[in-house]
Amino acid sequence: MPEIFVVLHNVSSVQKLLDFAKLAFNLEIKYVIVTKIGGVAAQAGVADASKLAYKLNKSFIVLPDLKDAIELFSPDTIILISQQADKVFSPSIISNKKRVMLIFSGIESGFSKIEQSLGEVYKLPIFKGEVPPVASLAVISYMLSGEEFKKDQS
Repeated sequence: MPEIFVVLHNVSSVQKLLDFAKLAFNLEIKYVIVTKIGGVAAQAGVADASKLAYKLNKSFIVLPDLKDAIELFSPDTIILISQQADKVFSPSIISNKKRVMLIFSGIESGFSKIEQSLGEVYKLPIFKGEVPPVASLAVISYMLSGEEFKKDQS
């Protein structure tokens, strides 16, 4: 299993930020990263998420933009999750990678063309419309745990 960094990009909702952080902190993810944070999420959400991270002994990092996160963590694979993508996400995409950055959009309009050019864009299977970032992270975690389960059984 690769080292996975999750990023919530472009979020202004406190609730969306906290829900995402709570789920990510409960997974075996070392770093939870938030980029391009604004509005009330920047004022109140960061403080609440930081307190929660401290209590759970997790790392919570806030950076100005996606490029900063990519530069700092140097992933070998960058995946943006958007239901507007043509390619479908599968655990096999990251199975032989070492450092994977999974990026989720905090706004319904998704990623800009410039942001999409930073990595590969994949959609989740089954879903037709946009999926909130916390649900997307949950689905991907479930998909990845299925792969780990298969390895454990062989």
